Amino acid sequence: MAVLELTRADARRLAVRAQLLTAHRPEGVLDAVQRLTFLQHDPIAAVAPSADLVLFSRLGPAYDPHELEDLVAEQRVVEVQGRLLVAEDVRLLTAEMAAWPGGEDAPAWQLANAQWLDDNRGCRLDVLERLRADGPLTAAELPDTCVRPWRSSGWNNRRNVTMMLGLLVECGDVAAAGRRGREKLWDLAERVYPPDEPVPADEARRIRDERRLRSLGILRERAQETRVEPLHAGGAGEVATVEGVRGRWRVDAALLDGELEPRTALLSPLDRLLFDRKRVAELFEFEYVLEMYKPAAQRRWGYYALPVLHGDRLVGKLDATADRRGGRLVVHAVHEDGRWTSDVRDAVDAQIADLARWLDLGLDLDAAHVVHDPRG
Repeated sequence: MAVLELTRADARRLAVRAQLLTAHRPEGVLDAVQRLTFLQHDPIAAVAPSADLVLFSRLGPAYDPHELEDLVAEQRVVEVQGRLLVAEDVRLLTAEMAAWPGGEDAPAWQLANAQWLDDNRGCRLDVLERLRADGPLTAAELPDTCVRPWRSSGWNNRRNVTMMLGLLVECGDVAAAGRRGREKLWDLAERVYPPDEPVPADEARRIRDERRLRSLGILRERAQETRVEPLHAGGAGEVATVEGVRGRWRVDAALLDGELEPRTALLSPLDRLLFDRKRVAELFEFEYVLEMYKPAAQRRWGYYALPVLHGDRLVGKLDATADRRGGRLVVHAVHEDGRWTSDVRDAVDAQIADLARWLDLGLDLDAAHVVHDPRG
């Protein structure tokens, strides 16, 4: 098999085009979700919830967050393990759900979770029965009859019902069913997911690999395993190398043709373009960490800094906060990786103004300052 030889610029353009961050925008919310394969659901709203920021960066200020809310309410978009995906795509996951935890070859942590679930079989049946009778319900409305508490060194310690529900999602018994205010609702999966025939596990895995690569453009041929979404392309695509970067990659060669049609965008910290920090560092030569979990004194870019994309380069970070009570988008700082040209600065300023308009907030630049970061 011939190996494609790419420059870093080639690789970046692949990634940007695949992630719908060119001047050619998706046709709407459902089209964007389907082509991106999923949106990561995260309720943190220092500026706006991540899923809404992702759609804003693809669709522009015309995007109305109520559109996504309506699709979820209609169960045309569903949440599975923290991901919002088109309901029809659940059929690519249900065969693996039915086989959970995956036999003796499954990771040790997953087998341990399955043992915990089996040890608490009575609670599992109690939760399912309560949902069958009265669902959808919040976690607080479900019984905790666990005989073996969930133990961990983190904040999930003894959060038995929460952990039970997460595992019941993994094995396909339960599904997220919208929200009541800020509380997530849960119901039997059969009442949430469409009644589609599952795609056999091997075929489903192949299709997911192909779609993941199509949505990201370029991925490592091999990468460490993650709990939900792999960082590699499996056997999808064509083998490639990237000049100046070690290792082999897989690319969706169909995205190599055509012009980039560049534009400028403000990205969610959880955007899929940034999901693999190692890939971002190698291909975009861009340093970024979500700093909300760091003490304020240790932050370089801000609590929830938005990475800035200009063309095929990640060029800086926007430190801003949505002050909804005060009715303003407060810009604390604009971090420029190197010194921007006036064209870049004008394009970013226009995006900041669009962000404020989309949030229906006034723009407060009084405290804003520009930081030049030669390290990126």
